[in-house]
Amino acid sequence: MASAWRECAIRAETTTIRGHQGDEIEAYLARPLDVPRHGGVVVIHHMPGYDEATKEITRRFAVHGYSAICPNLHHREAPGASPDDAAAASRAAGGVPDERLVGDVAGALAALRALPGSNGKVATIGYCSGGRQSFLAACSLRLDAAVDCYGAFVVGRPPEGLGLEVGPLTHLVGQLSCPLLGLFGKEDSHPSPEEVGELARLLEAAGKTFELHSFDGAGHAFFAVDRPSYRVDAAKEGWRLIFEFFGEHLGG
Repeated sequence: MASAWRECAIRAETTTIRGHQGDEIEAYLARPLDVPRHGGVVVIHHMPGYDEATKEITRRFAVHGYSAICPNLHHREAPGASPDDAAAASRAAGGVPDERLVGDVAGALAALRALPGSNGKVATIGYCSGGRQSFLAACSLRLDAAVDCYGAFVVGRPPEGLGLEVGPLTHLVGQLSCPLLGLFGKEDSHPSPEEVGELARLLEAAGKTFELHSFDGAGHAFFAVDRPSYRVDAAKEGWRLIFEFFGEHLGG
């Protein structure tokens, strides 16, 4: 029988955290106000940036009883700039370096664990480039769960001209520290269904705990309610799977 769920009152605010090498970076924090013990979620934004849609996702986790924080991964390239301008500056620099990403997520995890009411359990979730980065964080840090939403280039490399200086993460599969949930569109090309299949084979060979779901009629960014790529059925089922997964591994 499904457990009862009630919407939580929340507080949401812009804050700062200590990221990679102690850098102070902007972050968006949302917390439930009436849940005495709760898990935490680091929301890793997509390449288009630290935008309103990602902040809404962060608040959604708080409404469901989790503390959630979204670090601004483009803060150093363009502090105070619009999401579009900051994303353009980051892309011109080749994207967020992997080492820096891991440091920024580590800082976000520390901020979540330090919050009053934290039960100490933490997860990451990311979309698009953030999906790859969620996987990277789960292979580099100790987590309780991780979600990869159509993360490109976990398997395979970016095509020429895309402007991202990142490589595949297949060599890290054996270091995955937690259960993984992957959500993909069958009409996506980055990652393609073939790449998703390769990732599944690698995870199985490494003996990891994972579940990967691919949705008919959905391509890249099917969660993005403000884009033509939004697919209602895939997004609804994806959210159901996410909250079921976090309920199992984070509590709540």
